[in-house]
Amino acid sequence: MSDFPSRISFEEARAIVERVAAERRLSAEQVALPRAHGRVLTQDVIAAIPLPPFDNSAMDGFALRHADLGGDGDTALRLVGEQFAGVSLDLRIEADQCSRITTGAPMPLGADTVAMKENTRLEGDRVRVLSAPKPGAHVRRAGEDTAIGDRVLQAGQPLTPSRIALAASVGLASIDVAQRPTVAVFTTGDELVEPGMPLQPGQIYNSNRELLMGLLRADGLEPTAWPTLPDDPARIESMLRDAVQAFDVVITCGAVSAGEKDHIPALLQSRGRVHFWKVRMRPGMPLLFGELERALFLGLPGNPVSVLATYLTLGRVLVDGLQGRAESRPRFFAKLSAPWRKMHERLEFLRGRLQSASDGSLHVQPNPADGSHRMRAAADSDALIVLPEQLSEYAAGGVVEVLPY
Repeated sequence: MSDFPSRISFEEARAIVERVAAERRLSAEQVALPRAHGRVLTQDVIAAIPLPPFDNSAMDGFALRHADLGGDGDTALRLVGEQFAGVSLDLRIEADQCSRITTGAPMPLGADTVAMKENTRLEGDRVRVLSAPKPGAHVRRAGEDTAIGDRVLQAGQPLTPSRIALAASVGLASIDVAQRPTVAVFTTGDELVEPGMPLQPGQIYNSNRELLMGLLRADGLEPTAWPTLPDDPARIESMLRDAVQAFDVVITCGAVSAGEKDHIPALLQSRGRVHFWKVRMRPGMPLLFGELERALFLGLPGNPVSVLATYLTLGRVLVDGLQGRAESRPRFFAKLSAPWRKMHERLEFLRGRLQSASDGSLHVQPNPADGSHRMRAAADSDALIVLPEQLSEYAAGGVVEVLPY
């Protein structure tokens, strides 16, 4: 293993993952809008119609000509019809006339203002406007939100519910999105037992599978869980070779360090390609990234908090890049609620809990149980605190970057 490159920085690792993902970007497909939620758009969406498509009322009330309202704010107008949403009746409002109108209904010809129903009183065939609205009040003008030809969505954006709704608003029934990467998930180790089974001495329950499957599902993917890999190099190779022929990405948990049972780095070196092995980060230092046949291969360390940190910080970069996501994940900054002393030079992702203060500031409480096996600390937290490379003393109130999860 001596010809493996030395540990690289986190930023170097991220740049490699981004480059490889861009080179292996998945092709596009067209899907119906109900299936597009969470997908990444591959083609700009240009509005073919204005939004709103016609002048319409923003309130239930009466459409009128503002010029007909008296200066004293108490005017009686003759009611000549009614206009409801869903159909245009081609009503025309003449001098001293008004029409009943509901929210979303087209404005009658000649009308330029809507008086709210609450500010009027019906008197037979006349409507008394008790409080004069401003000119143009409660009217949504055609194209005030979007004009024909506007680029309303951009390639590379993830499709949130509001963006899907916007696509529907301009009349699209389907949309072009990146294919989702297919992902095979493996956990490793003879010591793993499935939850619900009795534990023998020396065994532990397999928590990494559910952790990683949940993280991938939360990012909109549909991963496939494979049986646990045993600590046997021949069986590991056989099982992985089946997966790498059928999946875009293979992710393993464990067997990537330097122990006698850590067979995966040697397998990738001899049968595939290694892009990097070991990153100056904590937790997650033994992270392995490479290729095996048609699949990209991500070997995560076996400790559960390492799985959490490495997926959120680099695994997510990989699946985002394969889909051509151009919109960055949100970055947040918070003030430390307690001091922290960093005792090593690696980049660290410390667990913490976010809290908002009444003055609008964001605070994060570091969790002192910082071992990579301390899953309870991760469960009690809701963010990773980013502590850059170097030995450092962090005072309470100091500002740090946080990655919510």
